[in-house]
Amino acid sequence: MRDAMHGAAVGDDVYGDDPTVNALQDYAAETFGYEAALFAPSGTQTNLIALLAHCGRGDEYLVGQDAHTYKYEGGGAAVLGSIQPQPLTNQPDGSIALHDIEAAIKPHDVHFARSRLLALENTIGGKVLPQHYVQQATALAHQRGLATHLDGARICNAAVQQGITLRQAVQGFDSVSVCLSKGLGAPVGSVLCGSRQLIEEGKRWRKMLGGGMRQAGILAAAGLYALQNNVQRLAEDHANAAWLAAELAKIGALQVSQPQTNILFVTMPRDACQGLNAALAAERIRVSMAPTLRLVTHLDVNRADLEKVAAVFAHYFKQ
Repeated sequence: MRDAMHGAAVGDDVYGDDPTVNALQDYAAETFGYEAALFAPSGTQTNLIALLAHCGRGDEYLVGQDAHTYKYEGGGAAVLGSIQPQPLTNQPDGSIALHDIEAAIKPHDVHFARSRLLALENTIGGKVLPQHYVQQATALAHQRGLATHLDGARICNAAVQQGITLRQAVQGFDSVSVCLSKGLGAPVGSVLCGSRQLIEEGKRWRKMLGGGMRQAGILAAAGLYALQNNVQRLAEDHANAAWLAAELAKIGALQVSQPQTNILFVTMPRDACQGLNAALAAERIRVSMAPTLRLVTHLDVNRADLEKVAAVFAHYFKQ
């Protein structure tokens, strides 16, 4: 990946003149089955660009209470786009009940914000949305005149876990944001895929949001390498997460989720947090400690690293 970055041909991406950015965008659009794609510095920005392109001032988007576009991205749609979120309860499997979506769509009446978009997330909390649910939810939205957007920060994980193609994983969505970092291993960037019209609108929003970059091909080369080489290896991360969950589940003081992909959650007594954090730090293992701790495996973490983590947990709780 670093060799690809070092040798990348570059240009001015604001003017559409960076050949490596263009190659990444073309490859992403083809891979996910869309007309066009847009490279941006972060998934937060590609999600926001999508919301701004789909919705106007005073419109609303339907979204899960636990979704990043609602809960973890600073309220950007409301603050910067005057777009009203309509948060709905996420079910235990990460989905939003179809009847909740149906009930939340506003009638055409001046008293209400205009329902324009259904935004889903896959994976969400490490859980993969079942394909039959995705088909039903997107079909419902389209039947009611809504567009559909997927926060696909970890859509490659979802596709690998289900054994389906990336195109199949995003079927039914008018746009998808794909993170090139996280499990795919690029240092920076996400791509937004959609229709040519949506992406042209998105370019204007990207510029306004400060996402227009000059010789961005150095970064795009990493993203292109990631999409071409690091998708199928995500299965290794899933296997490592399952191994770590099984090891930590042997410790009676812990409650450990069974990971579907590369994310697991470990719940422990609150009074154990400080001591465990110190024990991990002593072994040069840094965590964002909390009574419910999220652990994520990725290509820079091998089985030996995980064995070390599991050993610290086991030793601490055996005291």
